Amino acid sequence: MDRHAVDDFGSRRSTVYGDRGMVATSQPLAATAGLDVLDAGGNVFDAAVATAAALNVVEPTSTGLGGDVFALYRTADGEVGAMRSCGGAPSGATRERVSEAVAGEAAPRDAEMPFRGPHTVTVPGTARGWEATVRELGRLTLADALGPAIRYATEGYPASPVVADAWTHGADLFDADHAREAYLVAGERAPEPGERVRLPELGATLERIADEGADVVYEGDVAEAIAGEVQDAGGFLTVEDLAAFQPEFIDPISTTYEGVEVYELPPNNQGLVALEALNVASELDAGSREGAERVHRFVEATKRAFHDGHRYVTDPDYEDVPPLNADEWARERASEVTDEASDVTLMRGTGAEDADTVLLCVADEAGNVVSYINSRFAGFGSGLVAGDTGIALQNRGASFSLDPDHPNRLEPGKRPFHTLIPGLLEFGPDDWAAFGVMGGFMQPQGHVQVVSNLVDRGMTPQQALDAPRWRYRENGRLAVEARTDAGLQNALARRGHDLSVLRPGMFGGAQFVRRNAEGVLSGATEPRKDGTVAGR
Repeated sequence: MDRHAVDDFGSRRSTVYGDRGMVATSQPLAATAGLDVLDAGGNVFDAAVATAAALNVVEPTSTGLGGDVFALYRTADGEVGAMRSCGGAPSGATRERVSEAVAGEAAPRDAEMPFRGPHTVTVPGTARGWEATVRELGRLTLADALGPAIRYATEGYPASPVVADAWTHGADLFDADHAREAYLVAGERAPEPGERVRLPELGATLERIADEGADVVYEGDVAEAIAGEVQDAGGFLTVEDLAAFQPEFIDPISTTYEGVEVYELPPNNQGLVALEALNVASELDAGSREGAERVHRFVEATKRAFHDGHRYVTDPDYEDVPPLNADEWARERASEVTDEASDVTLMRGTGAEDADTVLLCVADEAGNVVSYINSRFAGFGSGLVAGDTGIALQNRGASFSLDPDHPNRLEPGKRPFHTLIPGLLEFGPDDWAAFGVMGGFMQPQGHVQVVSNLVDRGMTPQQALDAPRWRYRENGRLAVEARTDAGLQNALARRGHDLSVLRPGMFGGAQFVRRNAEGVLSGATEPRKDGTVAGR
């Protein structure tokens, strides 16, 4: 099969409707796993963990136990909440020690944070995050939720096309024999689409978590394998760092866009970027415009939100973050926008622009909805796999800076700037949707576009996800999909936007579920992924 066919999608998709349960995610087997848990008596939180764990196996290119997990949810009894389960830098990872370790022949003061390797590994939050989700919000046990993932890992499953294509980078990334044996066919290559895959080492670790609880990842021999892998490669992560980690239940942040309340995660996540962009766009009346005028105003709003987010968003335990979602902040930023494209600095230079993530959304008949997101940051992460555990370790620490004046400067225990942002929409009383758009800095830009498609343009959920997207890039260019109308591209170029065309997979991985006031469930999934919506 031609791997490049993953960039072609012309098949029609419909919004899926139901009234008992709805699971939307980027891989069909994972969506089925979530629905099976709903059918077994679980609620959306049990199903979310089941789907996330299954994605750990069937889409291991984008997520895993060695990464982090976040949730944004509304419960049937009206609670709106969030969970943040991401660890910080190792306690011994000072800027001085890391700079000296990575400098090579350069002076330590000139060292830059690497993108891969042991110094990019932060404490993984996934296992304890899954456990906390089920314990605090679910009905079933963690073992119940992990059952489908264990079955896929131990019995095997056929690889799906987009995942198989993404898997190819593992052949270049993994150096150690045990890493290659854990994730490459015969230790040499990625699976072909439709080829059966087994991940027995990962399956065995998942079985231990099901039997003994998430602590096995943070204490004992599995924790020793994780810390040992990092230390053997020159890093500073310790068993004590792992044991000290705990997930948090936190309050989300929000803004109102054209009568719809939009919820995001607070810092250290980039949710403020999405909220500020929506507020500035509202000040510019972007949603009522058409064609190039509409896109131009949304792009200019997003540029300014990114500039502010990259300047201020960091771990709030280490530095105060201003209220970027405040109306007065948006009015000031909107006053800077003209009819011509502006040159606004977007990036931090941390490689976070294009990352790999999985998102899933679940709704049930009772009125629970959840947007749940798992990631190792960039594909298989740091390139390290912990011993024979099958746990590939994230490189989220690559988002730190070794510059002492940078807002996201590396400090022991500090959580890095995090791209992951699940989303939640309140359309009215008892009318809620969970959504998200994956892909590094595409995430807030995707949130803005999907929300506007739904609210301003009156699109159905699937239409809102199918529509061509744009994204502002670190090089200052405005990227569009090839299927973007040629007249629109020309009009944007006349306004001074420096356009480039990127393949569809560079524009995110959106998922969407909604439970309206009449109890009808709807779901949509990203055409740029292998995904599906499983509904009842």
